[in-house]
Amino acid sequence: MSSTRIIRLSSRLTNKAANRSYAAAAINKEKPKDAPKKRAESTKAIYDSPSFGMNMFRGLFQSSQVFPYPVSLDDERRETLSMIIGPAEKFFEEVNDATKNDEEAKIPKEVLRQFGELGALGAVVPVEYEGAGLNNTQMARLAEIVGANDLAMGVVMGAHQSIGYKGILLYGNEEQKKKYLPDLATGRKFAAFCLTEPSSGSDANSIRTRAVKSSDGKHYVINGGKIWISNGGFADVFTVFAQTQVVGKDGVTKDKVSAFIVERAYGGVTNGPPEKKMGIKGSNTAEVHFEDVKVPIENMLGEEGEGFKVAMNILNNGRFGIPAACTGSMKHCIQKTIEHVTTRTQFGAKLETYGMVKEKIAEMLLRHYVTESIVYMLAANMDKGATEYQIEAAIGKIVGSENAWWVCDEAIQLHGGMGFMKECGLERVLRDLRIFRIFEGANDVMRLFVALTGCQYAGMHLKELAKKVQSGNLKLIFSEAQKRASRSFGMSSGPSMSGVVHSALTDSAKLASISIDQFGAAVESLLREHGKNVIDQQFLLRRIADAAIDIYSMVAVLSRCSHALEQNAPSMKHEQEIVDVFCKQASKRVMVNLQALKSDDSKKEFKQLAAMAEAVCKNGSLVQQHPLGV
Repeated sequence: MSSTRIIRLSSRLTNKAANRSYAAAAINKEKPKDAPKKRAESTKAIYDSPSFGMNMFRGLFQSSQVFPYPVSLDDERRETLSMIIGPAEKFFEEVNDATKNDEEAKIPKEVLRQFGELGALGAVVPVEYEGAGLNNTQMARLAEIVGANDLAMGVVMGAHQSIGYKGILLYGNEEQKKKYLPDLATGRKFAAFCLTEPSSGSDANSIRTRAVKSSDGKHYVINGGKIWISNGGFADVFTVFAQTQVVGKDGVTKDKVSAFIVERAYGGVTNGPPEKKMGIKGSNTAEVHFEDVKVPIENMLGEEGEGFKVAMNILNNGRFGIPAACTGSMKHCIQKTIEHVTTRTQFGAKLETYGMVKEKIAEMLLRHYVTESIVYMLAANMDKGATEYQIEAAIGKIVGSENAWWVCDEAIQLHGGMGFMKECGLERVLRDLRIFRIFEGANDVMRLFVALTGCQYAGMHLKELAKKVQSGNLKLIFSEAQKRASRSFGMSSGPSMSGVVHSALTDSAKLASISIDQFGAAVESLLREHGKNVIDQQFLLRRIADAAIDIYSMVAVLSRCSHALEQNAPSMKHEQEIVDVFCKQASKRVMVNLQALKSDDSKKEFKQLAAMAEAVCKNGSLVQQHPLGV
């Protein structure tokens, strides 16, 4: 690509995306402290992210966060985890009744109290604040157990600690932590996260709840309402997001979102009746209203006007809990299916002997292995201090929620009519799982987030490349020309994974390498063609996201299996088969999605799809005539 074309592309790439939607706005997530604050004004080299997810959009293989497989628990943490797992499993066997919770649409307070006594409601809270002091890896294992037994309990748990009071952990000052965390970590009090409003679903910047500072400057008065708030009917402490008037450096006053810790005891906080839902009925979901609620000024979380950043980082930090719970749910469904197909006889043979049954079970294993691999890679990187994992966390949420839905659906199918019956228990799991593709970032929006975040990062580096090419860097010009020639003639094998991937997985690693290389080229081509208008190309962005999801999944399983092979794990051959099959399937999907970005047939199909949807929306109903004419 000529320097002129690179410069033209870079000049068209803007931050317009960040003002258009939740997905695009989240691109501006806080970077590590050592990252340049203003790239456009910085004279230093552009920031290089350590994130594998970010760099695959450039066609690069950044291995530091993915190889070797990062999971590692010392003996003390392993012992602590063992001490928690046993009581947690016993709790779900003897105390919690998921079926009863579903039927009565509530979890008794006494049950929640006993759950709190296990340390499960303050899992990652430091021990000095009466928490269990677990790290994210340990927390993921606990979430697995909860997900395998009662997803409604998982929602109560997650709404409380993964997002409800997570802002206090991430942004609270010492006074706020000392005041609130002990009661919240032990379950003496419960928390809720109040962001969603009737007019703001995925577009969190459009909230209307308002906080006005009092004339004496000692408190804010909050008025507004929130909907679909998990734990909203009984929470004592709320993390609330409201519009505040903020004076900018230019002296202009603007509305910007700020975050607050609000106590029900302040008065003026009310809630509606529990919502009637498809699933997770045991968890409480309700509207929460704020009427002239006086909140002390010291209860602001973070800086004034930075509430959107606070909200996005809370959601990003807690997002790994969803795929962790979904992993446990998948394991439960697979176990029930194995028990069924190995004992059920039809047409004179056990179900396990039939090819179609074997294929379904194998696909269940693939999806579970992929999700589990991503969950613990993500959690371990968070434990090691990674600050840029927004793409990986979003992918984990998408993969976990969609794989769990598929596995449960197929488990029901393999159980036949029995699976449809309440007594089997799978129908409750399916109903409970449906919400996970919607909340904490709807998967459609998460796909846009993945695609746009990666594209913006790639675009910034293309701009930097343009500057270097323009300066006459002959070595760079030759290198870029050689790389493009290799791709054009199908000679590029992609970035090498030798030395990090086990030799037994060489063929699968090559498929992943080629996918990364072709993906980077496709992203560059997409940005060159559409520039800043790429945000409007959702047909294409969806396919970019799906390709990114498959690539990260391939790398996650390659890393995990390499670790198993190096440790000579008893299951290593089984894991290798899973990885080989998955990488073959995933690499094919990647190429199909990338081909769709430039195929004339695909572009024509996208236009036809758009025209069909526009026609029925304009008509207000189906357009086609009934075949009977009446």
